[in-house]
Amino acid sequence: MRNILSINPIGEKVFQALEKFLEHDSFLLEIDANERSLTHRVAIYLQELFPELDVDCEYNRDNHDPKELLIPGGDPDTYDTDAQTVYPDIIIHKRKTNKNLLVLEFKKTSSRVSDKKDFMKLREYQRQLGYKHALFIEFGVGYGNEGISRVEWISP
Repeated sequence: MRNILSINPIGEKVFQALEKFLEHDSFLLEIDANERSLTHRVAIYLQELFPELDVDCEYNRDNHDPKELLIPGGDPDTYDTDAQTVYPDIIIHKRKTNKNLLVLEFKKTSSRVSDKKDFMKLREYQRQLGYKHALFIEFGVGYGNEGISRVEWISP
């Protein structure tokens, strides 16, 4: 994991946050806790490493408007006819600006949902919303499997 994350200074900070998460919160992986519980803890550690920016979980605003993506082949709900309101797992950005540094999507190995849409969303966060970096991280869950099982940088 360190090799792929150490590609740049941002990845190195993500690595440090994940190490801290594993050191202090691996029990959450062991018991297969809700993904939101896991990402919340990671976000706390990221905020310590990016004090000049805002680290938010499932933040859906672009200034005052909802953050939306046009997802090819997406299924918008009845109130969202032109795009899909998006709730990225974690973003590192500066609120009320266009400074969008990093978007992270997480998945657990226990998930039965394909990660295909996660990768598509990450590419669209970069293309449509200007995120400089996008990262997919998979948590290994369950007793004896707890850890980070996969990390992938996403190219726009």
